[in-house]
Amino acid sequence: MKIRVRGLCKAFGPKVVLDRLDLDVPAGSSLVVIGGSGSGKSVLIKCILGLIEPDSGSIEIDGRDVLRIGRSEREAVNEHVGMLFQGAALFDSLPVWENVCFGLIAKRRIARREARPRAVEILAQVGLGPDVADLSPAELSGGMQKRVARARAIAAQPDIVFFDEPTTGLDPIMGAIIDDLIVAQVKRLGATAFSITHDMASAQRIADTVAMIHRGAIVWKGPASMIRQSGNPYVEQFVHGSTEGPIRMEVRR
Repeated sequence: MKIRVRGLCKAFGPKVVLDRLDLDVPAGSSLVVIGGSGSGKSVLIKCILGLIEPDSGSIEIDGRDVLRIGRSEREAVNEHVGMLFQGAALFDSLPVWENVCFGLIAKRRIARREARPRAVEILAQVGLGPDVADLSPAELSGGMQKRVARARAIAAQPDIVFFDEPTTGLDPIMGAIIDDLIVAQVKRLGATAFSITHDMASAQRIADTVAMIHRGAIVWKGPASMIRQSGNPYVEQFVHGSTEGPIRMEVRR
């Protein structure tokens, strides 16, 4: 098992966000976690990445509990991880080529003089030409920013790639293009993909397996092809966007 999560708990004051959550992600597969706002998706992915420390539970990556290893060991694990952030999170002050190779340069895995040609090669893999390399992030459209962020995420050829709402802010056509790139690149790398989204069309395009999180726990997990015939009341309500069902969204008036 590439990622194995057991009994994961996280609370912020009296608010319980993750409640004894269990989840398995097989190596080489693409898992998408769906769920409404405040369901715990983002906190889950941040706990796995080491950005948030959970209150209890275990997170194993390649059989090693990353919550119980030293900092240097955790950094070694993270070197095999790529991340596509929700808002692309590009550095505004750096040109595209330096954004793409930022991690490689910072970890001295590539000389600075070699970084731009390498960035051009990686940009080609996400459908962007060499002319994009010298542009600033502000000169890019939302879809192009997502592609550059995708290029940065795969620059180190990671074993695991995390995607945080990969199609947020994109029109349906560009969203489908980004999803196709995700599928193609994950297959090319032979990587394990872990995504969170509330975009059902995106989830069905990129997932082998879908897991539904509600109130900090996984309430259903199954093949992406079964998402619309799950028989699970939480999934059924979420997929169809119904106001009737077990999910009660808090709305302030």
